[in-house]
Amino acid sequence: MAAQRRNLMQSHQSWTDDLPLCQMCGVGTAPNCVYSPDGKGTQSHPNEDGHFRFRGEDGCFLYGVFNGYDGSRVASFVSQCLTAELLLGQLNSNHTDSDVRRILTQAFDVVEKSYFETIDDALAEKAHLSNFVLPLNELSPQSQKMQERLKELEQEVSGGATAVVALILNNKLYIANVGTNRALLCKSSSDGQNQVLQIGRPHSTDNEDELQRLAALGVDIARVRQAGQIAGQSSTRRLGDYRVKFNYNEIDLLSAAKTRPIIAEPEIHGSQSLDSVTGFLLLMSEGIINALESAHGPDQANQEIVAMVAAELALQTSLEAVAQSVVERVKRLHHDVYVSGRQRATYCSRHEDMTLLIRTLNYPLADGVLTPTQGGRIYPVSVPYSNSQSTSKTSVTLSLVMPSQSTLTNGTNTASTLEEGTPTPGSQSPTATLQSTNTQTQSSSSSSGDGSLFRQRGSQAAQPDETGRVPPYVDFSIFYRLWGSDHSDGQSTQGGLGPQ
Repeated sequence: MAAQRRNLMQSHQSWTDDLPLCQMCGVGTAPNCVYSPDGKGTQSHPNEDGHFRFRGEDGCFLYGVFNGYDGSRVASFVSQCLTAELLLGQLNSNHTDSDVRRILTQAFDVVEKSYFETIDDALAEKAHLSNFVLPLNELSPQSQKMQERLKELEQEVSGGATAVVALILNNKLYIANVGTNRALLCKSSSDGQNQVLQIGRPHSTDNEDELQRLAALGVDIARVRQAGQIAGQSSTRRLGDYRVKFNYNEIDLLSAAKTRPIIAEPEIHGSQSLDSVTGFLLLMSEGIINALESAHGPDQANQEIVAMVAAELALQTSLEAVAQSVVERVKRLHHDVYVSGRQRATYCSRHEDMTLLIRTLNYPLADGVLTPTQGGRIYPVSVPYSNSQSTSKTSVTLSLVMPSQSTLTNGTNTASTLEEGTPTPGSQSPTATLQSTNTQTQSSSSSSGDGSLFRQRGSQAAQPDETGRVPPYVDFSIFYRLWGSDHSDGQSTQGGLGPQ
């Protein structure tokens, strides 16, 4: 029986291997890290996150980010089997919103039940051996072997995962969330404003709706608030984790529950039409969220990550590079806060696995080959950065020059409404501006880099000159002068290196 279930899992994996990957998506990852006092980092356990990004039939796209804990088994299983439950003919363009929500909910239920079936035999053996365990001071060689086997079985069946899944069908977005991962939708309006929308709230011990759900089952939520965690995790919804699903009456905080308190039922948001939407969708594991919030506090985390993504979209030529660059920026920022010894350094001694998935929605990507006069990308001209501390209401502003090029709608080229050709002096280039109205007590920076690299500019993008160029935002004048003095051999450097 166990072999049949393993074969079932492997068959799901082979099915998903045949599905085409979505090319309008990029994923960045980083392993967990613990810092020593001198700032050196070491990985404390194998990576436990997972993700998928598939393009199905009939204009269907499926994306997911999974945060595993106590091993990667559940995250791996769910990422394989959930795809098989959704993209093998279950969804089509004729389905209504209620149909889609029902299919998503059923898929999560079926996948978790399938997972528990794969560990049924191990759970049964574990329960059987537990009846014969003797006290440690009375262990015989046979009992020691039984103890070792119990540890192996516990490692095999333990662990769980949280999940955030995005489905695009008929150009409408659905988000299904279980646990503490996050989905952000960034929409650029016609006036250049970037609206950042967090879709749903994390299912955690800080979520009042979830606490009231637990209270209705008889759980003492005052104790849950005080503990902040349930069986080692802050999530109140999870996939897998047999301890809180089958043995919850043996867990002190949950022992009074009338029925299973920790569930895998997804909270589904949508549909949201993506017609005429320009922007991008972000799916993030809990690790990257916590790393950024640990470094800068939770107030501006969403705005900061969106600003980083928008900046990298203007610089990189592939979505994979964009996602990985943003993850590296968060990782570096988290590390720099730790080694700085500043107030928040105590929150940054470690971080968990980080996964960021970016799906663009008619959003242009930098073209490192074409010049602006060839219809390519005009690079960013303003990335305001401030090291000053402020206690007032601030705005995080990011001004970008957008390209004049064709756009993509779910894989289909559509003609751009912008006129192709050489930019003319005085013409207004579209800008993307991210604004936050949250009050913060820290820097209003939207960049983790060194602010001294950027010239201070206003929030409006500079205009191209008659050649179609814009002023550089990194000042190389000193470099040109020093290089010229070293290589002039006593002759004039006029006409040498430097902007002409």
